[in-house]
Amino acid sequence: MSTILVFCETKGGKFKAVSREAVSAAKKMAQALNATVTAVNFGSAADAASLGAFGASKVIQLTNPELAIYSTEGYAQAASEIIKAEKPAAVLFSATARGKDLTPRVAARVGAAMLSDCIDYKIENGEFRVLRPIYAGKVLLWAKISGALPLLTLRPKAFIATEVGGTAELESRTVSLDPSKIRARVVEEKASGGAALDVTEADIVVSGGRGLKGPEGFGIIEDLAKSLGAAVGASRAVVDAGWRPHGEQVGQTGKVVSPTLYIAVAISGAVQHLAGMTTSRTIVAINKDADAPIFKVATYGIVGDAFEIVPKLTEELKKVKEQ
Repeated sequence: MSTILVFCETKGGKFKAVSREAVSAAKKMAQALNATVTAVNFGSAADAASLGAFGASKVIQLTNPELAIYSTEGYAQAASEIIKAEKPAAVLFSATARGKDLTPRVAARVGAAMLSDCIDYKIENGEFRVLRPIYAGKVLLWAKISGALPLLTLRPKAFIATEVGGTAELESRTVSLDPSKIRARVVEEKASGGAALDVTEADIVVSGGRGLKGPEGFGIIEDLAKSLGAAVGASRAVVDAGWRPHGEQVGQTGKVVSPTLYIAVAISGAVQHLAGMTTSRTIVAINKDADAPIFKVATYGIVGDAFEIVPKLTEELKKVKEQ
């Protein structure tokens, strides 16, 4: 029986949410192809067996000292070796910063047909058809893969992590790497932003724009985000002005998000920003300009002053939580 390989990511020794999402997506693919799901981790994870609940039949944990810290060339060697050994029906990565860096090199090594930032898929007559945004998110394109190994990167939050029950077989496998071919290495990682929730991993994102008039205006954004358990995002103009850190930037040159709920406050909706959030499931826009482009993609729109609306919204949410 063929298998679908899912290359997973960890943080703090545990699998990231994108890994569970990818395994769940792979499980649905496997049912259509009469295949199994094999998750692959670079190193070991304390919760490796937990992926079985999301559909993985096996979890392969790769062992090699060179995998202790991420390097594009080292991880590409390891991933290519596993793909050639397993001969999968398809290969999945997450469209994270690491995934975007790693997968093109892996695809070239194994001769795979790569499609990035996928938000949906279907299998017809054994062929993969993948939905992905193009032209800065203005168009959604169905692309077909035929005659080659499909290698897909999945947009975070575009697929729902669903527990289906089951257990996974754990396997530790040693991979051989050539250190001389690893020309660039990470020597240190420094966390920034404290314990702030990353916008790419959050179910709810509250973003603010230039209409907040200054960094102090983000106080209402932070209060609303706290009441919702949400991450704080920002437009490019805000980040360029130094009001917020780059890690919060949502957009074509920032981070791409697909949360369950996206609230855009005082953001006009420039194409660059829309490219990073139009695949959100529900979009709420708050802007005093009734003709702002953001309203064209919003599920719900509120025309008014953010400094009047957002505090009232936060207050009402707090009342609901206290009930």
